This record gives sequence, structure tokens and C-alpha cells, in this order.
Amino acid sequence: MTFLPVLPLWLLVPIAFAALVFAIWSLVRAESGERLTWGIRIGLVIACGLLALRPGIPSGSANAVVTDLDVLIVVDSTTSITAEDWGESSPRLEGVRADVEHIVDAYPGARFSLITFDNHATQRLPLTTDVNAVFSSLDVLRPPTTSYARGSDIAEAAPLVAEVAERAADRDPDRPRIVFYFGDGEQTAEGEPGSFADAAGSIDGGAVYGYGTADGGRMRVVDGFDGVTEYLTYEGSDALSMIDEDNLRAVAEELGVPYEHRAAASAPTVPDPPPAATRAAEAESLGARTELSWAVALAVGALALIDLGRAVRLLRRTANVPRTGGAS
Repeated sequence: MTFLPVLPLWLLVPIAFAALVFAIWSLVRAESGERLTWGIRIGLVIACGLLALRPGIPSGSANAVVTDLDVLIVVDSTTSITAEDWGESSPRLEGVRADVEHIVDAYPGARFSLITFDNHATQRLPLTTDVNAVFSSLDVLRPPTTSYARGSDIAEAAPLVAEVAERAADRDPDRPRIVFYFGDGEQTAEGEPGSFADAAGSIDGGAVYGYGTADGGRMRVVDGFDGVTEYLTYEGSDALSMIDEDNLRAVAEELGVPYEHRAAASAPTVPDPPPAATRAAEAESLGARTELSWAVALAVGALALIDLGRAVRLLRRTANVPRTGGAS
């Protein structure tokens, strides 16, 4: 049996445990006429917890190539990533999301980590094989609110990338690590950018992908609610973000990986994984899973109806109790 929890286990388990403890405590303290009701509610709590785990049965397997590889995805999440010069005036972030999908497809079974950088560098997702978590994190990714944004440093994430790569190397020294950097190379912070050289010793490949055009793209104001439609302005005209390929090539050189300018008309060039990272294995086929959630949902519904029916009967019984006393 396999499980696909609807919430992270660190959140789901405490919630279910607290509800179960409360129901058991109520059963112990209940009067004899109420114990059956709380017994039903304990079953309801257990059934709801099982439903939240989304149980299923694997229904097939196939010989597949599994990639024993750690992939660090580093994304520029500054305001400039929203510049509308990807394809036909789409935000650059759309291109990043599409290219990440190609990378995930290229390395089945790999572990992925998402690191973003704007005002600060953040590891949004630790190394995981849950590719849906990668896509979900990118779907909700937004730059910081315009009023709080500051100048961007193309190497803001360099120390964090080095730290994550070194930790992975210490934990699994025989497992290769590769880094993909997604950005436009625009350096607007004061001073010289940092360097990714410290991370190079802990990685075994990857690529730097550049987004944007020399003509530049307009950027919308970010308010945190996706409700603003006006564009950023500078000295009375639309502010434009332009790609800086020299900076991107410098990042690629520091990491020891190739650089590629990206455009919507083509797919990214994804390097082959290191030979030591691939192996043949019997893996569950994609989608080869029989969901059992429907059966658990039926049990939840039945227990809820029983509990509701008992509550209704108790309410009617209470309403039919004759009142005592009155005016004389």
C-alpha cells in the first residue's frame, strides 16, 4: 500500500493525534448513554486521518531508469523575473517554470531542491523526490512586494548553494550533484557580485540558463495580491529589465557548467546525468496506482451520518421533554 498525504506529515500527524486524544478523553469521561456516540466519533477521527493519507495500491511496475542524483534548482525571484519578454510578452517566470519541467522529466527518480533569491536567498524545498512539490512551489513563487524590493545581486544565493551542496555531499558522498541556475544576470545591487566558486567543488555539472532580451521587458508592480495592473516606471517611462549575458557567463564559469540563452521557441539543452548516477530498477509506473480514498470516504460519510442521526434524535428527545412548574 502507498500513501500520498494531502498535507505534510509533520502537520497532519499532530492534528490527527490531538483530535484522537480529545475523542478518547471524552469517551472516558462520558456517561454510559453517551459512550456509543464518542465511540463513533473516534472511528470518524481515525477514518478522516486515513482519508487524509490518501491510501492506494500499486497496480503495476516497469523497468525504468532511475537517476541517483541530487539536482539543485536556483531561481532568480527578483522583480526582473516578471519582465514580459518571454515569447509573446509573457513573464520570464513562465519560461523558468516550463524549463524546470524539462529538467524534472530528464532525471526520473532524482532528488530536487528549490532555492530562490531576491532580497535574501531561501531554500524553499529541501531535497525531495516529490516532483509535484517542485511544481507547486514554482506555481506560487512571486517576487517580493515592490515597495520592499531592493537591488538584486546575481550571486545572492551563492553561499546557500555551497552549503546545500556540501551537506548533500557529506550525507551521500557517492551521489552526484548538479546545479541549474535560472536568471537574467541583471546586477542592480551596489558593489561587485559574489562568486559561486565555493560551490563548484561540491557539484558535478548542470547549466546556467539566461532569460530576457537586449531590448528589455516591462515589469508590473507587485502588490502581493496579483491585483495590480500598472507597470513600474523610471523617470516618467516604463522601467525595463534587460538580460546581462556577460554576468550569466561569469556565473557559469564559476560553477564550471555551460551557459545557454533561453527562448520560448526551443527546449533547454539538458546535460546527461553523470554515468554513476543512472541505474535500471523496477519502479512503479507513473499513474499505476489504484486509489482507495473513495472507500475510506464512504466510511467517513457513513460514520458522519450515524453521528448526525444520533444528534438529531437527541435533539428531538430534548425538545419533547415536558416542562415542569409554571404560574399558579
